[in-house]
Order: sequence, then C-alpha cells, then structure tokens
Amino acid sequence: MQKRRIGDVEVGAIGLGGMPMSIEGRPDEERSIRTIHAALDAGVTLIDTADAYHIGADEVGHNESLIAKALASWSGDSSSVLVATKGGHLRPGDGSWTVNGHADYIKSACEASLKRLGVDAIGLYQYHRPDPEVDYAEPIEALRDLLDAGKIRMAGISNANLDQIRQANEILGGRLVSVQNQFSPSFRSSEPELELCDELGIAFLPWSPLGGITSAADLGSKFAAFKEVADAHGVSPQQVCLAWELAKSPVVIPIPGSSRPETIQDSLKAVDLALSPDEVLKLDDAG
Repeated sequence: MQKRRIGDVEVGAIGLGGMPMSIEGRPDEERSIRTIHAALDAGVTLIDTADAYHIGADEVGHNESLIAKALASWSGDSSSVLVATKGGHLRPGDGSWTVNGHADYIKSACEASLKRLGVDAIGLYQYHRPDPEVDYAEPIEALRDLLDAGKIRMAGISNANLDQIRQANEILGGRLVSVQNQFSPSFRSSEPELELCDELGIAFLPWSPLGGITSAADLGSKFAAFKEVADAHGVSPQQVCLAWELAKSPVVIPIPGSSRPETIQDSLKAVDLALSPDEVLKLDDAG
C-alpha cells in the first residue's frame, strides 16, 4: 500500500470508512468484522468512524465498538492502525441527525469514545459538523484542550469551509492535521477546501468519495468518462474514481465506506492505478 501522511503519522493512501457497517441497512457483525479484517490485511492503516454511526438512541458509538472488536480479533499488529473518530454529531434515534458543538459536550463525547475504543488517547479526533447555534471557536478550543491534555494525539475537522479551516488551524496553533469533507465526481464544491489543504499541508479526507459513480444510469450518462477510462484499464469505475482523487494532491486520502470485503478490496487497488494527465483532465471535465 502506498503511504500518505496525516500530521506526523504515515498511513495507507486509502482508508476505510466505517459508517455503512452501523447505520440503516447495515450487515451482521460477522460480515462487518470480515470487511475490516480484509481492509487491514490489504494494507489499510486508517479507519474512520464516529460516535454518531449507529441507528437507535441506545447504541451510541456502535461503529466505534465494532472497530475496537475487529482490531482486537485481527491477527496483525493493530498498533500500526490509526483510528479516527468524530464528535459533535448526534442521532436521537428517530432517523434524524442533530448537532452539538458546545465545548462540554465535545469533551464528554471524547471521553466516551476513549472508553469504547479502549485507548488512552485517540489517534485522530475530529469535530464532526458545525453547530449553527455555537460559535465555531468553542468546539475548536475544546479540541485544543483535549490535545493539550493528551486525550487526543491529533485534531481534525469535518464538513468545514475555507474560513473554518483557517480559524481552526489558528486556534490549534498550527496543529490542525486533517479536513474531512464530502468530495466525489458528483459533489465537487469542496475543491477550494482541498486546494487550501494542499497549500497548508493538511490531509484532506474525502467522505463518500464514490458518490455519483455507483449508479449504472450515471455511468451511462454524465459520468460516462469514468467508465470509459475504467474499460481502457480493465478495472472498475470505482478504482478510477479513487485514483482520480489521489491524483488531485498528495494530501488527499479517500475513505470509501464499505460493508463487504470484496468492495473494499476492489477500492484499494486504486493505489496502483496510474492515470495519464489526459485521463485526469478528462475526468476533471466529467459531470
């Protein structure tokens, strides 16, 4: 697996997003653990999760607990795996998503995540989603306090705009290591944030990186270029999509979600797919 950096940690160039294994439509636990093990066996050393990845209000942290169980039962050396989790997003249990950016909540959520993951310090802790009712500085100051207290080793933010990235990095004293925003063939509005991360040397983690190319209809219309390039290389369109994102910048580390060993194994082959400059330009123009 090719490597990229988050802060001072080297990780595989493609990570694993854990959300599909814990929300609506999730598989049974046995298949989820096989999926995580398959990713780890293939060289994944970044797993992204969140305390909000669950369904019922009585199972907060379902995905964190699942990942902790999978790491404990894996035959390899789990000390080399960076687990990135998030706080500030909530699921009341009625299918909705809410937010809470108050500092005391972020700190208590982090403490709960520490217990579920069974660690003394969280490798990467991310503020999940801005709370419009709370000044953005407040949760970032909470991240700063958690860093200074040694509760987390690195701090990141998610679903952030340009001003929030700059503000977070300033409050953290230049210690912001990652930004996790939606980015895919069908969702490109975070391109300015990606470019800023490239400029600052901050890891950019696209969530839902395969958006737009999972539909056969889309592959036959506005995203046909991804299928054309895939056919030329004899690979899946999903591999082409991830290779295109990797070609955007060395700070990009996609985290495709998966709930089957076969899908994450296919996605990880994208690290070995070299796209020509013309192909990258063609994909840039698609959609």
